[in-house]
Amino acid sequence: MATGQHITKTNAARLLEAAGVSFELVPYEVDENNLAADHVAEQLGEPIEQVFKTLVLRGDRNGLFVCVMPGDMEVDLKVAAKISGNKSAAMIHMKELLPETGYIRGGCSPIGMKKPLPTFIHESALLYDYIYISAGVRGLQFKINPEDLISFVGAELYPL
Repeated sequence: MATGQHITKTNAARLLEAAGVSFELVPYEVDENNLAADHVAEQLGEPIEQVFKTLVLRGDRNGLFVCVMPGDMEVDLKVAAKISGNKSAAMIHMKELLPETGYIRGGCSPIGMKKPLPTFIHESALLYDYIYISAGVRGLQFKINPEDLISFVGAELYPL
């Protein structure tokens, strides 16, 4: 981080701090035309497999839930439905993201959503000492121990 660069703490960061969870805030250059995880990984100089994205889905039975997965993977909707106790699932519409979670596309964090949602984190997270997830705004990532994240959000692990 450049000297003198000020990072504004997000609500998600305040929640982690209040709970005594260790993390690092890592800024990156935002490209409004490319919000994909591979761009974030490139900016961070980290492997894409360690940069996780937060996806919000709606199941046909149990409503909204969250999948946190490596940036190079696509969500398998059948698997997502099964792990969440649904028969089917679909990504929520982008216009629903802010009202439902309090976050915008490219800045959605599994931490500090408007209301807690069932959260499923891909098991590959445990292969690493730390992973990156959105800190709740575009241009800022958490570098966090995956076990701490799983514990804090009460997530379940899932294979995909």
